Amino acid sequence: MRYWWSVALVSSALLVACGTNVVNPVTGQTERSAMSEEAELAEGAKGHQQVLQEYGVVKNPELQAYVNALGQKLAAQSHRSQLQWHFTVLDSPEINAFALPGGYVYVTRGIMAYMESEADLAGVIGHEIGHVTARHGAQRATSQQNAGLGVFAASVLGAVAEAYGVTGAGQLAGQVSQNVAAGYIASYGREQELQADGLGAEYLYRTRYDPRNMIDVIKVLKNQELFAADQAKAEGRPAPAKGDWLASHPSNDQRLETITRLAAQYQSKDRYNDEGRARYLQAISNMNFGDSPDQGLVRGRNFYHEPLGLALTAPAGWYIQNDAEQLAFINTARDAALLVRVVPAQAGKAPADVVRNLLKPTQGKLEATTINGLQASRFTGARSNANGTTVALEATVVSGPGDRVYLLQSTAKDANALARARAGLREAEGSFRALTTADKAAARPWVIKSVPYPKGGFAELARTSPIARPEQQLRLINGFYGGGEPTPGQLVKVVLPQ
Repeated sequence: MRYWWSVALVSSALLVACGTNVVNPVTGQTERSAMSEEAELAEGAKGHQQVLQEYGVVKNPELQAYVNALGQKLAAQSHRSQLQWHFTVLDSPEINAFALPGGYVYVTRGIMAYMESEADLAGVIGHEIGHVTARHGAQRATSQQNAGLGVFAASVLGAVAEAYGVTGAGQLAGQVSQNVAAGYIASYGREQELQADGLGAEYLYRTRYDPRNMIDVIKVLKNQELFAADQAKAEGRPAPAKGDWLASHPSNDQRLETITRLAAQYQSKDRYNDEGRARYLQAISNMNFGDSPDQGLVRGRNFYHEPLGLALTAPAGWYIQNDAEQLAFINTARDAALLVRVVPAQAGKAPADVVRNLLKPTQGKLEATTINGLQASRFTGARSNANGTTVALEATVVSGPGDRVYLLQSTAKDANALARARAGLREAEGSFRALTTADKAAARPWVIKSVPYPKGGFAELARTSPIARPEQQLRLINGFYGGGEPTPGQLVKVVLPQ
């Protein structure tokens, strides 16, 4: 997940000392606000650059143009049509969509993989437009004046708390849980999410899409919850929970009930255009599914990063987590991990410089070694933390492919956990290698394709799909996870190697 930018912005903008009276474009009521429209535009533009840097954009001009055109059509019918709107597809497998103040709306290719039509995507975008038109970011910012958070931090935290991004929101909530502002933001969630759903339905109606497509969007989210629970059960793990911080956000069950009632208010069936399923399937054809080659591919126990020219393999039973800042190999007990990151140029290239600048040890020693033919230096030592306690340090500096230097650091909950995991940590470290011919062959991205639904059903399609639990996932991306079948010959989405 890629939410580090949000945390960085928490301290980047201070609340204004005094508010101003602003008329809410949706309600028409005057409200006291810590963020004027000019501030919304400025902070949105600033945040936009952070988002692009953190996520990256899908390098498909046709897809970007398609999504932007759809967004602009919806925004033109919104309560703030005068804004300069921006719609961007982010290069992330997360099922996520969010908006920043000032008219910046984002959808990930991850959520697009699960939409069934142009009208479904319009429902997602319309919901996010609703957050902007109703000034939810500014309202959150205003609620933070006594909590000491920045204006933009409040709106960004609210964006991350979207139902589309529960995993990332939970992670961020943990990082700021000591701040009372988290409670303020959560308390705003239910009313704002439901209002955004209603506005999304209204904007669909205004642009001649059936508002009932909002129901399909919520069903996608519900199916994701079911799939995650089923997957956890199959792996012997507890079902994922949203956590207390999001407890006041509306559940997908409540959202489904509410949006079904709202959509029923729009009865002009003859008004609606084609839902655009064929156009949508064409637009997402060959779109990456799952990990991006630019960010590294996880394939079973293996991690491949072709742009960096490297590969690693996790010990059996370990987890691979690929974040924007680092790669982590996490043990089964989840109390130890090997962290892999590229050493920034300012930290130096000599192992002693890297250790001194990044680890800041108070004692220790370096020993020269090699890992799969690559020059390396292993450091064993310690440092003192803020309260004076001595903490063990174990790390290896490796001169990797492309004249890049990497730091492989072993970390654990405590000394006992580190000792228990040491064999696995060394195994993961020892797998660090330049990409081999076999690695390159395995490092093929997966893409979305459309094919006629065969007589053999999803079971037949699953035989040629490389994804885990292929039949279940193919049902999921086609909206049939709860049962049912497409009509034979109907175009359905499949995932295939590129």
